[in-house]
Amino acid sequence: MSDAVGRPATFDAELDASGLNCPLPLLKAKMELNRLSRGAVLKVTATDAGSQRDFRTFCKLAGHALLHEEVVDGIYRYWLRKA
Repeated sequence: MSDAVGRPATFDAELDASGLNCPLPLLKAKMELNRLSRGAVLKVTATDAGSQRDFRTFCKLAGHALLHEEVVDGIYRYWLRKA
């Protein structure tokens, strides 16, 4: 899976949360989103399988847009647009 449909071509900030276990990828992403302007896109890379549930739920509750997510060889990537 090289280029997924709907994956944003650009992003404003990137967070590598590889090797971190729940809830650290989400907590670090929340901190990074706080630094960004409204409408900015954050790309997050994680290795924790629980991050899928965490990011989906977080975006629904916080109002951020989960633009795209993908899983390749145990690496989870998310693109979030700040509300």
